[in-house]
Amino acid sequence: MTKAIVAGAGYAGTATALALHRLGWEVEIHEARAEGAAELGAFVTVAVNGIAALRTLGIDPSVALAGGFPTPTCVLWNGAGRRLAQAPLGGPTADGLVTTTIRRADLYLTLRRAALDAGVPIHYSSRVTEVAHDADLLVGADGINSQVRRNLDPAQPHYLGLLNAGGFTEGPVGADFDPTPGLVHMTFGRRCFFGWSVAPDGSVWWFANPGSRTPHHGSFPGWREHLIDLLSADSGPAAAIVRATPEALGPWNTYDLPKVRTWRSDNVVLVGDAAHAASPSSGQGASMAFEDAVVLGQALASSPSVPAGLACYEEIRRPRVQKVVQAGRRNGSGKAAGPVGAAIRDAMMPAMMRMLYRKGNPQAWILDHRV
Repeated sequence: MTKAIVAGAGYAGTATALALHRLGWEVEIHEARAEGAAELGAFVTVAVNGIAALRTLGIDPSVALAGGFPTPTCVLWNGAGRRLAQAPLGGPTADGLVTTTIRRADLYLTLRRAALDAGVPIHYSSRVTEVAHDADLLVGADGINSQVRRNLDPAQPHYLGLLNAGGFTEGPVGADFDPTPGLVHMTFGRRCFFGWSVAPDGSVWWFANPGSRTPHHGSFPGWREHLIDLLSADSGPAAAIVRATPEALGPWNTYDLPKVRTWRSDNVVLVGDAAHAASPSSGQGASMAFEDAVVLGQALASSPSVPAGLACYEEIRRPRVQKVVQAGRRNGSGKAAGPVGAAIRDAMMPAMMRMLYRKGNPQAWILDHRV
């Protein structure tokens, strides 16, 4: 029986393990972190193209995303409370898919349970130290700081000048704002970019992207109060939302991988963030990982050998993911604009958005893609 070892039990690793298991391969997952360790990050958005990929892997989206809620529409604001534009984030599609926001921990748990139910073992506290294995394939799904990638390519993550934070209120917030569930509100604040959505139970899920010239490592005393101070410069509910949050998670540094020249050898391959990490501004991190898994499985199933299958996978995936990474970097560049840049952005965005959407959704190449 053909055997695969998957390094990493995140979105890319569990999805890829399920794809290979569906081929009849013997698969096992090795995860560096301890079982039950707290998951980094607050929540993640899975776009309709990613949900379609999950369905192709035999995962019922209504089960996998049951803990989340639909977020098909984004509303953009400036720091003065002026509405700039509205944009679709995906769905509902004709086959019932809609872009969904879910807590990271809930999605990890669902995917790992699916792997275990399929008979794929997960070995925790099992870290990659060197690439030497007796399997037919080693899959590097070990994230943006991938140890597997370091054995194939010298590419290093690029810091994007933004921190990331997030949190959840315990209930409705006593502030004057639109309580409509399913709307993702994003504000180009004077001192900090801020996004939030109202969950069906009335709680508010939020994230913030303060600019920082240098990365931070770990939280620091007064982090929540620091965010409130930054957000108090703006109109709107951002500061009130963070005040109503018991714990402000983060900060985490935002990175992308502009280009990884080598994705594979004859029996090693990279998937997900290990190969092509996009800025969180793309909203496509998890979805790209799920697409990778499907394409890798299909490529191996239709190729005469593992090396040929890996070459086929890279040929199909590289052009698309590099384009998504570039789009994510463009989306993030406006989050930390200076006063002049912000004034130009606010003046031009309404007309630009009307022009861009005049002939349909310019993001359709991402959202309508099916592997």
